Order: sequence, then structure tokens, then C-alpha cells
Amino acid sequence: MLIKRVMKHLSRVNDVFFRRLRIERDITIFPDDVFVTAYPRSGNTWTRFLVGNLVHPEEPVTFLNLERLAADMYKHSDRYLRHLPRPRILKSHEVFDPRYKKVIYVVRDPRDVAVSNYFWEIKIRSFNDQLPIQDFVPHWIEGNAWERVGSWGDHVTSWMSTRGDRSGFLLLRYEDLIADPARELVKVAHLLGIDATPERLARAAELSSADRMRDLEEKQGKKWVQTRYTRQDTRFVRKASSGGWKSVLPPQSVAQIETAWGHVMISVGYQLLSETASKAGPAHQVSRSPSEVGR
Repeated sequence: MLIKRVMKHLSRVNDVFFRRLRIERDITIFPDDVFVTAYPRSGNTWTRFLVGNLVHPEEPVTFLNLERLAADMYKHSDRYLRHLPRPRILKSHEVFDPRYKKVIYVVRDPRDVAVSNYFWEIKIRSFNDQLPIQDFVPHWIEGNAWERVGSWGDHVTSWMSTRGDRSGFLLLRYEDLIADPARELVKVAHLLGIDATPERLARAAELSSADRMRDLEEKQGKKWVQTRYTRQDTRFVRKASSGGWKSVLPPQSVAQIETAWGHVMISVGYQLLSETASKAGPAHQVSRSPSEVGR
């Protein structure tokens, strides 16, 4: 019996080591953990900078200490994460998980998220620069770009329908963070029990500015675990703005996104261009295989 247990353990270690088994839903979770959770490309890294700089006024966040101050749980072993100082601040892209007791949930206009995802996939070489964004969007709407977490609409709904009105859950809109980061950090401070002075809030916002993050990326991007092996001729920190989709997405792509998730978008405060999309029910399915978008 002991031999079987040892062999099973070694088999699991082997699977995890070679990434045949993903362990994100099985990491050790402590009751005082703080999860910065968002659909991919919704501002998670920027929020980690903001929260990290708020929580750690003695040590400005950079790309070189980010994984210690606000770790990405997808980039480290459970052993590494367990030994971080508590309470831990952890990045997550997971859909609703009842074990998450304290959540900062960041939501972003899915039209901007689609654009950001498109350029991220180019940066990690999923396809080349020649793929038209209108060919990428249907595939992204289906959730195929991030199969583990599903679509934007599924992700947002999973958290808002279960935790939206409960304590320990804070909803931050990316657009509101851009408009007034210090004001939104007041909400974070309240959630975390931090007595934040105006000076502390202003410092956290300044140290997390897009300009500073771009400068840090220029100097540290080749060493940071997230961008180390990606294309260096394209930026991780791009425009860091809202509404950029208006000049990038063709009308057909906007209509597809709004038709798929119009009801969800309205529920979190996003205005639709298409009047008919506001009456849409559950997301329709767009049949398109990964090979059709250059994967």
C-alpha cells in the first residue's frame, strides 16, 4: 500500500513538472489570501501593481519583485506560493471558486479585452501579425483562446452571480481605475483593512502609472517570468486606455461581441452600439476552429 502511494505521488509530481497536469485549482489556499481575479487581458497585472504598491509602501513594485509581492499562481510551484509572506496577494484568472474568501475582481469592456488579447497572442507567437483581427474575434468569443477559463461572458457571470453582492468581494472596472486610480484604491484599502492616507493612495497610483510600467518593462521585460520568452519587439504594457476598440475593431466584430454578451455588458455598465444586442439572450455560438485563426 505504501509503495502504491509513493508511486502515485511520484507520478503526479512528474505530471506537474512536465505540465501534463495543471494544478491551479489544486493550489494550497489560505483563508487570508487576497485574489486579484480577472478575465485574461483585463488589467490584472496593472491591478497587482496598484494593490502591491498600496499594501507595501516600503517597497515600490517592479517586474522583478512582483512575483513576491503579488504572485502569479500560474508561474510558480505550490511550494513557492506556500512560503510567501501572508496574507498573500495572488493573481488568478479562474472562474468562480468558493475557496476564494477575499476577491478583487477586475472587469473590462470586452471589446477592449478582445483587442488586448489579439495583440497578446501576437506577442507570444500564437499567430503572426498578418492575421486580421476580425478572424480572431469569433474564435475568442467562443473561449478557445483561453479554454480553461471559457469566454469573457462566462467568466464575469460566474463571479457576479455568486459573489456580486457579498462581503469579501470587490468589483473594480478597468475604466474607473483609469479615470481615478486613487479613488478606486480607497475601496481596495477598505476591503483589506488598510488605513490609507491621501499620500499613500497617491503614491500607489503614481508608482503604478502606465509610463512607469513601460519604463520598467523596457529595463526588466527580458527577466520577468511573464514576458521573458515572448517577442521583445512588441510591448506587454500597451496603451493602457479605454475605448481603443473603436479605432481597431471592425463593425462586424463589435456586433458579434455585443450580440454574444450584450446583457452581461449592460449589467456591469457598458453601453452597446447595437440596439438589438441589448435584447439578446444567451451567447450564440460561432463555429470556427483554432486552425482558422492561425494556431
